[in-house]
Order: sequence, then C-alpha cells, then structure tokens
Amino acid sequence: MKRRNILAAAAALATGASTAAVLGKKPSATKATTETVAGAPAISKNMRQLRMVTSWPKDFPGLGIMAVRFADYVKQATDGRIEVKVFSAGEFVGAAEVFDAVSNGAADMYHSAEYYWQGKAKGFSFFTAVPLGLTASEMIAWMEFGGGQQLWDKLAAKFNIKGFHAGNTGHQMGGWFKREINTLEDFKGLKMRMPGIGGEVIRRMGGAAVKLSGGEIYQSLQSGAIDATEWVGPWNDYAFGFYREAPYYYGPGFHEPGAALSLGINLDVWESFSNSDKWIIQAACHSANDISIGEYTHENGKALRTLKDKHNIVPRIFAKDIWDEIGRISDEAVSEIGNSDKETREIYESYIKARGDYRDWTEISDGQYIAARKAALSL
Repeated sequence: MKRRNILAAAAALATGASTAAVLGKKPSATKATTETVAGAPAISKNMRQLRMVTSWPKDFPGLGIMAVRFADYVKQATDGRIEVKVFSAGEFVGAAEVFDAVSNGAADMYHSAEYYWQGKAKGFSFFTAVPLGLTASEMIAWMEFGGGQQLWDKLAAKFNIKGFHAGNTGHQMGGWFKREINTLEDFKGLKMRMPGIGGEVIRRMGGAAVKLSGGEIYQSLQSGAIDATEWVGPWNDYAFGFYREAPYYYGPGFHEPGAALSLGINLDVWESFSNSDKWIIQAACHSANDISIGEYTHENGKALRTLKDKHNIVPRIFAKDIWDEIGRISDEAVSEIGNSDKETREIYESYIKARGDYRDWTEISDGQYIAARKAALSL
C-alpha cells in the first residue's frame, strides 16, 4: 500500500509540473522540480522533471528527433529519475524565443542553433557555423581539445546559460532557387532565407537575407515572399517539399560546412545537478551529437537518391567565379564580425587558429580521398 501511495503521488507531481509548463507559468527551475502539487514535501529530492523548449517543428526528422533522443538518453541513464519534457516550436514558446525562456528560467533547457542569437552577441555564430568554417569533425576537435567549449561557457554565462553541442547536420547544401544561378548578377535582388553570417554574405552579394523559422519557409516560397532558401540537406529539405517550389538545387553550402546544434541549460539548473548527473547530461549531448552525424549521412544519401530518381532534381554546383566571390566576401564578413568587439575577437581568433591547424589534414585526408574515390569509381 505504501508503494502504491508513493507512485500515485509521483504521478500527481508529474502532472502538475506538465500543466504549469503548458500554461506558461514560470516557477523557479529548481523549486518546480522538488514540490508536489499540494505543496507537501518532495517525494525525493532526486526526482526531477525538466522542460525543454526547441526551435523545431514537432517530430521533425533529424533536428526535432535530436532533442527527443537526448531526453530519452537522460531518462534511461537515470532510471527515470530525471525526465525531460520536450516542447516543439510554438507549444510553449516560439522558435526564436527559446533562448530568453531558458535565460530567465521560464524553461529549463532548449535545443536550437546558437547563430540564432547573433543579435545578442556576435560570438554565438561561431558555435553553430560560419562561412568557410569548420567541418563537423573539426568542430568537435575545436570544442573538445582546442578551447572552444571554454569560450562558449564564458560567453553563455553572461546570459545565465550553459551550452553543449547536442547534434550536427554535417555539411549542408547551398540551397533551393526558383531560377538558375549562373553568374554573380543572379544574386542581385535575390530574396533568400539564410540566417547567421551566411545571410550577411548574401547581402554583400547584392541580395536580401530573410530570417524565417523552418515552419515559415515553404509558404514564403509559395507566396513569392522569398526567391530561394537554404535549410539543411536532402533529408530535411525533401521533408519540407522545397523542390516543388524552387527546383534548382545548388551545393555544396558555403555557409554551414558542419552545423552544430546546441543544448542550452539554465545555469542555475545546471549548477543544481550533482556531479554524476552533470556527467550524464554531457554524455547524452555527446551521444546525440555523434549519432546525428551518422544519421544525417545515412538519410541524406537516401533522400538525394529519391530527389534524383523520382523528382528529376539534379544537384548543381555554383560556378567557379561565384565560389571565388563567395570566398572573398565570406572571409571579409567573418573577419569583420570576428573583430567587432573584444569578446568576439577572442572567440574568432581561437576558431581561425583551429581552422588553420586542421585544414591541411582535412584537405589531404577527406578532401583528396573523396576526389580520388570519385575518379576511381567513375572508371
């Protein structure tokens, strides 16, 4: 009987926490996880239910599943002692509001992309992707061994947040266009959905960079509000059906060579965890990061084959003179933003040093191998 009473009380606690989250109430992060709905003492100080808000549509392939995969890992690793309730974009707060919700304690954590917060601090972009920046494996190297995590900690702490990478899409595509892009003139007046520093490159090439959440892109293409969009790669792009409105698919993407997705945790919540629970959270992030790279490689390959075989979409490569100009402007834009203030400069200099340290090896290993494999298999 005592056991049944305890389980019933635990269920009531979980229901109360979920209801408060849905109604938008803002109890303190630590208090909300240790009270019963009746205000009686907590059943166990170790039992916690946390609210995660995300920037992704519900159950969206890849991006949306990363957050769920993280939550599942934490629940399994703690035998259900820590439960993370995942809210899709718009269910608790909007896609662009997740940072503020976690910063002020309305939510406990978010899953999103750090370059969305460039307006708060320019340095955030470097923890997702910048034009001609680090690949997925290079990003892991910088974060884990090159000082990247420490610089992110320093920046995010000013906003009461602790961040970890918890997903990576790998190399992204250049985007979907309603018309062919053959010359530099084709960028003049082009309205393209592209966030972060990549959007600044589009502006400097004569276009207009438009900021839209994922759920707004297709309708904007359909209505003519935008002429082109980047999103991720074949898997996610196919799911949204962009090929129906903008059939010219260009790659590779200059703007996100290894886009890292992030888990941001309210700093007070993070500090309330025991050391062992902190290790579990970090391990869950590492797992989500590693698995997502393999998942995107697998699913992008299948989706690209479907686009080619069933929808006659043949990926195109930007002309060399376009790539040359993209490279020049990208280097200029990243440098200007990187040197815009002392705080960002410290991040920029570390990032650029890492790119220089890794570049030769990546080019002679992955780069040369892929080129050689392509030639050999074409014989």
